Amino acid sequence: MLLVSLAALVGPLVGLSPWWITLLVALGLGSLTLDAARFGGRGGHLLAEALPGGRLRLRRIAIHEAGHALAAAIDGLSVRRVLVGTLACLQAGVESGGCTEFALPESVRLPAEDLRRWSRVLQAGMVAESLIYGESVGGDDDRALLGRLWGLSGFDAETARMEQRRARREVEQALRSRRAEIEAEAERLLTTAPRLGRRPPA
Repeated sequence: MLLVSLAALVGPLVGLSPWWITLLVALGLGSLTLDAARFGGRGGHLLAEALPGGRLRLRRIAIHEAGHALAAAIDGLSVRRVLVGTLACLQAGVESGGCTEFALPESVRLPAEDLRRWSRVLQAGMVAESLIYGESVGGDDDRALLGRLWGLSGFDAETARMEQRRARREVEQALRSRRAEIEAEAERLLTTAPRLGRRPPA
């Protein structure tokens, strides 16, 4: 809205017709509407990742996913694939900016030890972000999935919270000494992450 206001004020001074301003505003609003309807608002993310500073955004996503992958390797969970960036997720039909997919457990009701393993792996992305950047901005889906796993397995909320806090401490300890591995894996993931206007190396 600030840009629209500036264009309305400055446009006539530089000879820009109000009709052009109106057309640009209409195109902008139309693009936002199409993005929301067709891509769930992810078009802006695609554009942000394609711009010169987009690699920094993708690197943070890659750090998060690298944390999941390394924790899975430590805990013996099988990783099916890792996606970094909105374009990679759109191509795979996943509504996210990044994703690590695991082999699904055979049952939704898991024993406590398996839940502890999943608690470490699902929180590892947030832990990796915190280790590298000092805080985590991703992980809402991970927390939601973790809550569902504990709930479906019949554990009460207090036990689930206590076990998740314990798992977080354990994965923090495991990943703290592997910072270089997290960053190396993130760089590897970045080299294969597609972006608009750029194809990853074969």
